[in-house]
This record gives sequence, structure tokens and C-alpha cells, in this order.
Amino acid sequence: MFDGLDMHLYTLVAVPFVAQLMMTQRTNPNVGLNASIIQAGFLIGWALGGGFFGRIGDRLGRSRALSLTILTYALFTGLSYFAHQWWHLLAFRFLSALGIGGEWAVGASLLSETWPRRWRPWIAAVLQTGVNVGVLGAVLSNHLLSSIVAKEPRYLFLVGVLPALLVFWIRRAVPEPEEWHAAKTRAGHHEPKARDLFRGEVRRTTLLVILVCAVSLTAHWAFMFWHQVHVRNLPEILQWSDEERNRLAYKALYVVMVASIVGNFSAAVIARLIGYRRAIAIMCFGYFLAMLGTYYTARSPESLFYWLVGPGFFQGVFALFTMYLPPLFPTLLRTTGAGFCYNIGRIAAGLGTILFGLFSYKSIVEKGTVGLDYRLTLFYAGFLFLPAAVLALYLPELRDREEPQAVPQLAD
Repeated sequence: MFDGLDMHLYTLVAVPFVAQLMMTQRTNPNVGLNASIIQAGFLIGWALGGGFFGRIGDRLGRSRALSLTILTYALFTGLSYFAHQWWHLLAFRFLSALGIGGEWAVGASLLSETWPRRWRPWIAAVLQTGVNVGVLGAVLSNHLLSSIVAKEPRYLFLVGVLPALLVFWIRRAVPEPEEWHAAKTRAGHHEPKARDLFRGEVRRTTLLVILVCAVSLTAHWAFMFWHQVHVRNLPEILQWSDEERNRLAYKALYVVMVASIVGNFSAAVIARLIGYRRAIAIMCFGYFLAMLGTYYTARSPESLFYWLVGPGFFQGVFALFTMYLPPLFPTLLRTTGAGFCYNIGRIAAGLGTILFGLFSYKSIVEKGTVGLDYRLTLFYAGFLFLPAAVLALYLPELRDREEPQAVPQLAD
């Protein structure tokens, strides 16, 4: 939940805050470009944090690593308040993302090792719903502080310090999983290395997961970032006050998150019926159709709200990854594997965010328009879900697999 909170505080104030830091109007094309660079830095930090803290989680334990990740993202989200140049904000968002990426890897592995296998789809849905609730918490914070945030967007980042309080409870109440302790004992001094992800039977799984995650996350984060920018720059509302436009933007995000919660549990039902692999492929294809329908033509703010239910619902695909990925890897490579393979896709997502930002920048300069350009950005981003759906069909089926051993069998 707190992961989702800190993750989306920036998307709610990206354009006005970056414009303020640059001391220019928000309609300046460079604002959108720099805002996308900051988001790209965040996603790249997320990717690196997943691998870094994932390795810590495998070596030192899940509970200890979880505490470190939360302290990291809470601290640097709060420090975003002190940014005075747009690149200051870039640095703080990158550092906070290290913790957020690590938290996902460690938390998902912790739950996969402590709940029965038959519960995994439902735990995945609950875990992802926690993220959605956190995003709604960010929306609520923006609403409660709207009069202040409209003038000084930086104040919203102070809300991100709250997760640090969770650490005290985690250290007292969350033990290390027995499965991890047993694997450490069996491995002795021969624990697998991170490079073992690319050796033996594990290699094919690693590469497939990276490809599916890279393509789907690029499209997903293009939507999550640019749909907020698109809503704020619809031609019908360009003359509204900052506070009114902020209110419309967080209402749009509210619609997406509520639909996503329904999608999380719907994806769990599909996975129970036909398995994770096919469920991921179906949800990716549905995400493609939803993006196509939402952005193939210009829509009024009222109409757009109804169409946003589609992309929101099919975000349930990312709930499946939380419980599907960790068991694919050996116990002592679990957080490293899940964290690296899932989050490394965010580097592609970060670069994709900049690419789509450049596309919008070019269109704005040439056409002299604003809203239409972001719509096309979102329209073309949706096509990335098609290869993600096809690649997902080649993933291993978790329910047909035995639990991996503590140390992988590696090829010579």
C-alpha cells in the first residue's frame, strides 16, 4: 500500500511541479519532456533497486531487506520536497525508486514462501490491490491538500515519509520464512550467484520473463504517466484553474484504480481456471484492446472517464506477476530472480517514457496543439501489449511445476 502511495505522488503533480522548478508555463514543451525524463529515472532506479535489494533479500533475509527498502523510498520521497531544480527531483525520484523496486521483490517472495500454493492467485490480487489502495491514498492526499498543492506541489511529497513508521512493526512482527532458513542451511557455503540466473534450466525462464515484463511494463507505464498529462491538457479544460485541473486528474486516476482492483481479482479467477501463462496473455491482449478503444479518437472529459475503466481493469495482469514470478526461481535466487527479471523491464519502460515524450514534444512544436498529441502517444503505446501477449504464451506454467530446489541445477 505504501509502495503505491509513494510511487504515484509524482504523477499527480508532475507537470505543475516541473514547470514550477523550471520557472516556466506548463504548456512549454520542455516541461513534458523533462517530466518524462524524471519518470524514466524513477523507472530505471526501480529496476536497479529490484536487483540490488533482491540480492540482499536472498543473502540477509526477507524481513531485514524489507525494512531497508521501505526506509529508502520513504526518506527520498520526503526529500523531494527540497528540490529546487528539475534535476534535483530526478535524483530524489531515482533514489526513492531503488527502495520501491526492492520492496516489490522482497515482499512478493516473502508472501510466496509463507502462503499455501492454492492461495497464490488470491494473495496476488490482495497484494496488488494494496498498491491500488496506496495510489488512492495518494489521490486522497492530493485532494485533502489541494488548496496547498495547487500553489506548492512540493508539499505532497511530505506524505511519502509515513511508510517509514511501518519499519518498526516489521522488525518486531515479521520473521524470516522457514523455507529461506532451510535453503540457507542446505546450501552452506555454496549459495548460487546472481549470474546463475543465466545458466542451466533457469536461463530460459529468466530471458522470457525479462522480455514479457519489458514490453508490457513499457506500455503500462506510458499509460500511467501520460494519461495524467493527457487529462490535464485536454483542450476543453486548458482555461480551468490549476486546482480544478488537479481535481479532474485525480478523479481520472481514481477511476483507473477502482477498475484495477476489480481486474486484480478477475485475473486471479482466470488464472485459477486456465493457469497463469494463458491468463497473462489474455489480460495483455485485453489491455491492448482497451488502449485502442480509449485513444483511437479524441474524447471529451466526460466520455474519457468511462473509457478509462478498460485500461484500469486489465492492469490486473500485474497482480499475477507478484505470485507467479518468485516460485519460478530457486529459493536462494528468488528475490534476486523475481526482482531482477520483473524490474529490469522498467529500464525499457523508462526509455519508452522518454521516447513517447519526444514524440509528443515533436507533435506539439509542429502542430501547435497539446491534448491531441498525448492521445496519440497513448494510442501507439498500447500496441506494445500485443507482443507481450504472444510472448506470455511461451512462459512456463507454474501450476504444472514442482517447487524448485534451493540450489539450481546448472549446466557445465
